[in-house]
Amino acid sequence: MSATERRFRFPTMALGLAAALAASGQTLAQNTPVVTDADIERVRREQPTITEQDIEQARQRHRMPSDAELQAAPVPNRLNIEALPTPATHTPIDLEALARGYASQAEVMNQAQGLASGPGLLVFISLSMPQPTLQRLIDQAARAKGAIVLRGFANGSLRDTVVQVHTLIGNRQVAVQIDPQAFDRFAVTRVPSFVLVRDGTRPVSCASGSCAPADSFLHTSGDVSLDYALQYMQRSAPGFGPAADVFLKRIKR
Repeated sequence: MSATERRFRFPTMALGLAAALAASGQTLAQNTPVVTDADIERVRREQPTITEQDIEQARQRHRMPSDAELQAAPVPNRLNIEALPTPATHTPIDLEALARGYASQAEVMNQAQGLASGPGLLVFISLSMPQPTLQRLIDQAARAKGAIVLRGFANGSLRDTVVQVHTLIGNRQVAVQIDPQAFDRFAVTRVPSFVLVRDGTRPVSCASGSCAPADSFLHTSGDVSLDYALQYMQRSAPGFGPAADVFLKRIKR
């Protein structure tokens, strides 16, 4: 390459680069959108204009009710509990009358426990036992002139206990006593249990306060009828035969 060729080559390259840049600039200029005054005006016309009149109309359509309108508005009916119909019930149970009735049976209880003349018979139950079993035992205890003994209140409530006992007894004449100490006195640990007490038994002092002498009563347990329990005691302890026979005769009447 001659010196003359080298001298004119660089200007030629510079001119080519400048031309390329110019062409590129034209292309970018062509691709960039141009926002005109007409475009701005068109967008302004398309935007909604909210006037004071529009605001007032909206306020009228969605206004808050006045105090007078609120007072005149109907009030929803409230549930009147007192006006609800009440289910038909039987005659209310008089707890005091029942308590007096149980107290009046103290003599029967004394006889049932052998504290009076004649042998005694106690039937220990729980109100959680099946209803048919309770009905049968209470019916037989009433006929035998024995006594029903409970450890405590049903559900911890005196009222619940009275209601359940009253329902079970009905018109029967039978002594019922809530006496947790009687369970200790006669070593009763399960229900139903049956205790036959000798004639003229007198309690003796023990940890629970008073107990029956061990040789003065006979105790058996099991899901059996009262007459079956008495017959079993007759067979297993002949010495208590005459006492058991007194109650068996009453049941069979």
